[in-house]
Amino acid sequence: MRITILFGGTNKERLVSVASAQALCRALPEADLWFWDVDDTVRAVRSEALLGHTRPFEDDFKPANRGVALAQALDAAKAEDRLLVLGLHGGRAENGELQAMCEMRGIPFTGSGSASSHLAFDKVAAKRFAAIAGVEAPTGVALEDIDAAFARYGKLIAKPARDGSSYGLIFVNAQQDLAAVRNAAKTEEYLIEPFISGAEATCGVLEQPDGSLTALPPIEIIPAEGGFGFDYRAKYLAAATQEICPGRFAPDIMAELMEQALKAHKALSCSGYSRSDFIVAEKGPVFLETNTLPGLTQASLYPKALKAQGIAFADFLHDQIALAAQRARR
Repeated sequence: MRITILFGGTNKERLVSVASAQALCRALPEADLWFWDVDDTVRAVRSEALLGHTRPFEDDFKPANRGVALAQALDAAKAEDRLLVLGLHGGRAENGELQAMCEMRGIPFTGSGSASSHLAFDKVAAKRFAAIAGVEAPTGVALEDIDAAFARYGKLIAKPARDGSSYGLIFVNAQQDLAAVRNAAKTEEYLIEPFISGAEATCGVLEQPDGSLTALPPIEIIPAEGGFGFDYRAKYLAAATQEICPGRFAPDIMAELMEQALKAHKALSCSGYSRSDFIVAEKGPVFLETNTLPGLTQASLYPKALKAQGIAFADFLHDQIALAAQRARR
């Protein structure tokens, strides 16, 4: 079986994907590299080209060689007995479409399957399923009710219902922000919620080779630049953002974060690994979303949690590859 790192994608998170692929390439130096470009073609690239791309969070990766259509590349992956390590995030890479294309061909791949990916990617549906499992989640606000909600709560937060890396995040603190949400909602569906005061936290879940689940140490996030939220810039470009792992929460809060992350992982039928985000409010953790393909860059949260748990990144990847191969044999 040929191990192949698939990265890139046609959505906004392709920049993060390239940075994740760099970390994957260093941990799996013998793996082949396939880049999924914005024109929906896939092209093989050399590790020197990938690792030589020095500003992945800011500049597009642009290999010069020609590629083949995505479907054709996946047909080749099946014929060549490849296992895909998904260094992808967002869009069709995380909403279940790519996973369905692989499942139809019998191609093993890391991470959650198509149904789970599709469910988790829809923040509205994911909150509903997490709530069924007993996970505390905020109440949604309909776009037509945004004025009344703003008057009631004083602050709101809006984000694309199906996007990641905190792209499109809007903090509604004033009347003009209401107009910004309405304008943004013209081009894509937005999730609107009351703003919840509290510390930001995230907790990873890891599936072990025997199928058991482990919650990784929760991480406390202190955004840079006055605490305006953990948006794309704060995540990847702001040096002052602090990510404390394990978090400094009280032991009962740490335990609750881990329990809630496990519940969300199970409720959404995730496989392999996931990472759930929370606000630690006065009454305890409040669930925001679950990422089925969280970032794996050197700056990302999931690798930090693995390190705190004493798990080497390469060992994590080899176990995920083994799990993917097991699932494909069922």
